[in-house]
Amino acid sequence: MDFTLSPEHQELQEMYRKFAEERVRPLAHEMDENEKFDMGLLKEMQECGFFGIPFEEKYGGAGSDVLSYVLCMEEMSKVDASTGITLSVHTSLCASSINEFATEEQKEKWLRPLVDGSKIGCFGLTEPGAGSDVAAGRTTAVKDGDEYVINGEKIFTTNSGFADTFLVFAVTDKSVPAAKGMSAFLVDRNTPGITVTPDIPRMGIRAASNAAVVYEDVRVPACDLLGGEGKGFKIAMKALDGGRIGIAAQCVGIAQGAINEAIKYDKERVQFGKTIASFQNTQFKLAEMQTKVDAARLMTYRAAVTKDQGKPYNVYAAMAKLLASDVANEVTRGCVQLLGGYGYAREYTVERFMRDAKITEIYEGTSEVMKMVISGSLNLK
Repeated sequence: MDFTLSPEHQELQEMYRKFAEERVRPLAHEMDENEKFDMGLLKEMQECGFFGIPFEEKYGGAGSDVLSYVLCMEEMSKVDASTGITLSVHTSLCASSINEFATEEQKEKWLRPLVDGSKIGCFGLTEPGAGSDVAAGRTTAVKDGDEYVINGEKIFTTNSGFADTFLVFAVTDKSVPAAKGMSAFLVDRNTPGITVTPDIPRMGIRAASNAAVVYEDVRVPACDLLGGEGKGFKIAMKALDGGRIGIAAQCVGIAQGAINEAIKYDKERVQFGKTIASFQNTQFKLAEMQTKVDAARLMTYRAAVTKDQGKPYNVYAAMAKLLASDVANEVTRGCVQLLGGYGYAREYTVERFMRDAKITEIYEGTSEVMKMVISGSLNLK
């Protein structure tokens, strides 16, 4: 068992870190304040191939693996969680679903532009009345000749403000339980009937685009049905399983970024005649936090490598997300405390990290849902 990253992964990690420090960090505070993602930065990330990391080169991807994607997620999230989630939803939820369930014709039409840097994707699953209870979704898709007509509303659709490709879930058969009657559709942003609202004001990840999307008599060609009728619930659950690895990596990045900022501050801040960093209380607190971050990182890497090996990974992904999201929230609160009053000021980064951390316990499966997944694997009945 080797816990060391390969030379290739180390090289990629350094490249991601350099980009995050040089290109993302200078924009992060302004993007958060303006609550708007920088489109120039988005374009740079596309040109660098960051949106196609774990996908095959024959479709325009980088030909790397899930672990490489996780390393990118962590480095981006160390400086800006909004950049992390923008990358995550496109990669883990939208593009990965197409990669796994699409026909070759669909991959050429929909996957290629998503992974070669031409287009951005989003994932429309959550509804105003259906969050964790995905099967309670009310958006419908009715067959009409060679088309499906979609009606309904999705909410908290990350990337929807600027996404080109919408992966949308809708009920196609009301006569069976929703888990068996839900289907997935690939929809172009410019299709008539799609209305994207302004971004929803939020506590954290404020620079990420996150809006409600209304579908009113949206006509989608039958050839853009993904995976076949009734396969939507399976596609959504599979996407979320993989997405949790990316979110765990985001959590590790947020927590590590907060620790890095706290250490920098505590080495300079003088109280009672010496730096805060020289107090044993500070040292022990940082030691505890770093240990927990490293534990979360190793669990995240385990989930990523297991997926790369083609083995069942859903429980590992749930464990990684459960632990990492808890650690991210604990660590960011602790780092705010270490900065004292300045930690509460928006001038300093740690308060943004704390605001960003909270959502990781909620999206792509709440911590309570993660416990359901994990306990379900323990043969308790």
